[in-house]
Amino acid sequence: MGYVFAAPAQPVVPVFNSTDLYPVHRIYCVGRNYEEHAKEMGFTGREPPFFFAKPADAVLIAPEGKAAELPYPGETSNLHHETELVVAIGKRGRNIPAADASRYIWGYAVGLDMTRRDLQGEMKKQGRPWEVGKGFDHSAPIGPIKPIARTGEINSGRIWLNVNGAKRQESDVGKLIWNVNETIEHLSKYFELAPGDLIFTGTPEGVAAVQRGDLMQGGVDGVGSLTVRVV
Repeated sequence: MGYVFAAPAQPVVPVFNSTDLYPVHRIYCVGRNYEEHAKEMGFTGREPPFFFAKPADAVLIAPEGKAAELPYPGETSNLHHETELVVAIGKRGRNIPAADASRYIWGYAVGLDMTRRDLQGEMKKQGRPWEVGKGFDHSAPIGPIKPIARTGEINSGRIWLNVNGAKRQESDVGKLIWNVNETIEHLSKYFELAPGDLIFTGTPEGVAAVQRGDLMQGGVDGVGSLTVRVV
């Protein structure tokens, strides 16, 4: 017995300052999880958290100190950046209380939830799923994962993104509407979390379009940074 064609390669993310690799299982994303971003998208208040997913192989590795190249995707003229703190899960669990959530965290990274905003907006109008706007190839650039043993829990710290050297996004992880532990609690009610799961925790205000040739540089204090060029 064998595969009918060669099995796809396992998507992986490098571990900071190590030759180890983190195998990606699933990618979950939290929508509208900073108040000011919710406002700029036309919403207000602390609504219950909601989630969407990206394919595991949507990861685009941005090595520390090097620029990854993000191909401008097809069928869009409004590609947006959304810089985010990413949580890497290291232990299996469901119905995880927020008070215990940190025991399930393996580490943290800086990521970008790239979005075909025009396609997402059209799907919203029609009441249809967002996959064409959110789950396209290379839509999840991510820097190396730094183990929680090195960072401690990340509950605050500057999160930022510059495009071509100009500030686009800047806030603090402490302004998450649903913090990391609360997000894990909610998400684990719907899905059994497993080692290899990545959680993109939401983006602050300042999302905007990028074009071919633009250089995006972002980071989270205590976690790291990433650099991505649109090509």
